[in-house]
Amino acid sequence: MEKIQWLTRGGVELPPVDTSRLERWIDAVARGHGRVLGPLTYIFTDDPTILDVNRQFLNHDYFTDIITFDDTRGRRISGDMFISLDTVASNAAEVSRRPYEEELHRVIIHGVLHLCGINDKGPGEREIMEQHEDDALRLLATID
Repeated sequence: MEKIQWLTRGGVELPPVDTSRLERWIDAVARGHGRVLGPLTYIFTDDPTILDVNRQFLNHDYFTDIITFDDTRGRRISGDMFISLDTVASNAAEVSRRPYEEELHRVIIHGVLHLCGINDKGPGEREIMEQHEDDALRLLATID
């Protein structure tokens, strides 16, 4: 398994997650989709920073919970994922009504699922993505 980097930007602190456990989970999810892990980088940030990234690279002028930059080659997934902890927290409280940690895990795996080729923008795709997220969260509960 290639290294997964866990970084921060925008003055935020790394969220209190068990990165070793999450790395085993991410690897298991990727393998379950017929993929192998290449280098992955998670960059945890705040809303102003993710808005800057969204504007600069995607020409989008809005906040989001995750932006995934895909560098996948064949079956080997690789990429950089920017996650706004501000948006994760507000989505947990106002949108999903899930505990913050669960919402954070959902967003972390969401980026991996994109790298595995699962989309969520077209008709019916959001529901397919949510099913894969739910399956992955159930898998996480089994990983020590």
